Amino acid sequence: MLREEWHITGAKGTVLFLREWKPETEAAKAVVGLVHGMGEHGDRYAHVAARFTEAGIAVIALDQHGHGRSSGKRGHLHSIGAAASDAALMIEAAAERHPGAPIFLYGHSMGGNVALNCALRLHPDVKGLILTSPWLRLAFKPNPAVEWFGRRLASIMPALQQKTGLNPADLFRPGFVPADSLTADKLCHTKITLQAFKEISSGGEWALANADRLQIPLLLMHGTSDRVTSLEASRLLAGKLGGKCDFRRWDGGYHELHNDIEGEKTIQELIIWLEEQL
Repeated sequence: MLREEWHITGAKGTVLFLREWKPETEAAKAVVGLVHGMGEHGDRYAHVAARFTEAGIAVIALDQHGHGRSSGKRGHLHSIGAAASDAALMIEAAAERHPGAPIFLYGHSMGGNVALNCALRLHPDVKGLILTSPWLRLAFKPNPAVEWFGRRLASIMPALQQKTGLNPADLFRPGFVPADSLTADKLCHTKITLQAFKEISSGGEWALANADRLQIPLLLMHGTSDRVTSLEASRLLAGKLGGKCDFRRWDGGYHELHNDIEGEKTIQELIIWLEEQL
């Protein structure tokens, strides 16, 4: 596959880093715009992109504000609206680089929240939406007193960083060879600001309440053993959307299904669904 990279100016003047993987010998039959999760970056999906390009599908992935090689304080979001706008800019770049090719939006974890809010609020010109383990709600309930205090402190010190407390062992089970090297990635971080937590949490609730605004088909995948984001929230989203949503519960799956033991099967399921939409 071929790889290119570039920068664009995003919401609030953020310098966003993007990269694209595309087939070497033919024009892409579709393009996927990918939005990564909290604390990671787009290059963690290179092995996913490799399988997509083999199927003739190009992938463009941005590093969100405060992540990877984009600017901004680590783990910070100005707002869920700004993050959604950045995702929409990525879709515009995909349309410019691949005129006439159908475009899909794919978000994982926090990126799933951002991608869903982008689709609901901005209605970008995409043919379908993929969400894996979206952070609509967490799989655990934060301490109510700490959460209450944090939300109020966010109005005074929005960029105050906290540790996410994420345990790498909760992300995926070892056994899928392409994911073996991901735990030592120095571009990843374990920080989140008070503003980011508040915006992601409120954005998830807004998306659930306004799910009926979705105008495109959705593939929603969530592992039943996800310790990070809420399977029940995904069930609720699927129930609100009815026939618009293809909801697939991954029995025993951890948070990062594309890196988990059955990662190869997960990626193949994504490709099959994309090809069905074409």
